[in-house]
Amino acid sequence: MDSILKSPPTITVFRGSKNPGSYVWSPFVTKIETRLRFADLPYRTDAGSPKSAPKGKIPYVTISEPDTNAPTATLADSAMIIEKLKENGFLDDLNAGLSPEQKAHDMALKALLEDKLYFYQVYERWHENYYIMRANIFGFMPYPLQVLVGLLAYRSMSATLYGQGTSRFSAGEISAFRTQIWESFDALLVGSKRKGSVRDDSPFWLLGGTGPSEADSVLYAFICSTLVCRAGPESQKIVKGFPALLDYAERIHNRYFPDYAHWE
Repeated sequence: MDSILKSPPTITVFRGSKNPGSYVWSPFVTKIETRLRFADLPYRTDAGSPKSAPKGKIPYVTISEPDTNAPTATLADSAMIIEKLKENGFLDDLNAGLSPEQKAHDMALKALLEDKLYFYQVYERWHENYYIMRANIFGFMPYPLQVLVGLLAYRSMSATLYGQGTSRFSAGEISAFRTQIWESFDALLVGSKRKGSVRDDSPFWLLGGTGPSEADSVLYAFICSTLVCRAGPESQKIVKGFPALLDYAERIHNRYFPDYAHWE
């Protein structure tokens, strides 16, 4: 499909799990949902499957014009999904009004979360809490199949973490890396809240502006993912120890996700 029609689209976000009204463990799923909600763009959710995904991974979305026979576009990869929706006029560019320096800052913050913290948390989930992770992802399978598929997934994740470099560090070093990143974001949010004109229980934003930048959807998604994922207890404890992170997430949740179950 060369282009997506400009009329109001029907968007379905495939999250790997149905669980309507709840956050899922993947930060990349919540990143897309947050970005859609920032734009007040309606969407539906469904489980989907990596077998049906264009790139073999969750999340992915389908987009079609309602009440027509127009073909459906299937998009994969959270960053590419958001860019395609911007190209086709369904999402505004949240960074359009930023200076070049601010845009570079925003990009660096997203990379710190998606290219660093993500792998440190994957290590915690798959190496340190493997059985919880296996039960969550493959719990719908018969137990013998859970064991087999879980082992294959574990080996794949281990190879990825070693090639990417994370598992070449000790568990203690990886834990320290995670803490440093969350500590840095908490400090940024403290400054941003002080800088921005925050009224009542309104959200405040990572770069201190009057509205979100692209990095806000990523940060919020990682906070939510951490707070709901039972396979990352150490990360949960870290995040819960930073008041600014919790305040930031609480405000966004109340404004944009009032229909979703709150994390405990």
